[in-house]
Amino acid sequence: MTLVIAGLQHPGFLGDPAANLRVIDEAAQAARQAGADLLVTPEMFLTGYNLGSDLRQLVADEPAAALSEIARRHQIAIVAGGPEPLADGGIANSAFFVGADGSLLACYRKSHLFGELDRAMFVAGDVLGAPVEYLGVNISLMICYDVEFPETVRAAALAGADVVVVPTAQMEPFAAIAEKLIPVRAWESQVYVAYVNRCGSEKDLRYVGLSSIVAPSGEVLDALGPDESGLMIATIDPEVVRRARLENPYLVDRRPILYAPNEGRG
Repeated sequence: MTLVIAGLQHPGFLGDPAANLRVIDEAAQAARQAGADLLVTPEMFLTGYNLGSDLRQLVADEPAAALSEIARRHQIAIVAGGPEPLADGGIANSAFFVGADGSLLACYRKSHLFGELDRAMFVAGDVLGAPVEYLGVNISLMICYDVEFPETVRAAALAGADVVVVPTAQMEPFAAIAEKLIPVRAWESQVYVAYVNRCGSEKDLRYVGLSSIVAPSGEVLDALGPDESGLMIATIDPEVVRRARLENPYLVDRRPILYAPNEGRG
């Protein structure tokens, strides 16, 4: 089995969930017509990211409900970023994964918060989560800063992930993450990485774009430029992952017993 992923790079509309859902709706239709099985949006795409104190009034009781309706109508799975209300009153920066039938397959909460911007708005998640099998492909979810830690992608690969899907809001001056680090993450753990970023700007943030889908070899299969709005599309093939891990056996040649004693040391 293979899975065709479409990644949507778009500036979105800050503080306007209805407008952002219209963008997702149009992208879902276009992605499905292009043969995609899964559409991925950037981080916090449902509401916009750089919201500060305005975030709380935009949090929906059922944030994935509108996504489910769009997924059912266009018969395409969707991973979209947005705020998730928590029982303790906090808000998580989450990625919602709904299937083509509208069912909620996973909800991942960003576990590594970036700087004061994230920490002022969100509560960190404490679970990386097991890969979700969809159409025969094992999919792990991360959000933006999470993928910048090699441990997270390695943990996903060891858990059996074929692809790591990463909604992101990567801003200037960090273009090197998109250009250089993402292919390394794919190569070092022999896993596909679908890195889906914003373009344009929100208040004082200027996003770098440069979304990409990268193969386990580190080859960029499709990508978008710094200021392009649109879709990138690539096929995820678990057999390619299997062969890559045979040819480049980092996962089996690891010696984790040597690494553990250093955990927690300054």
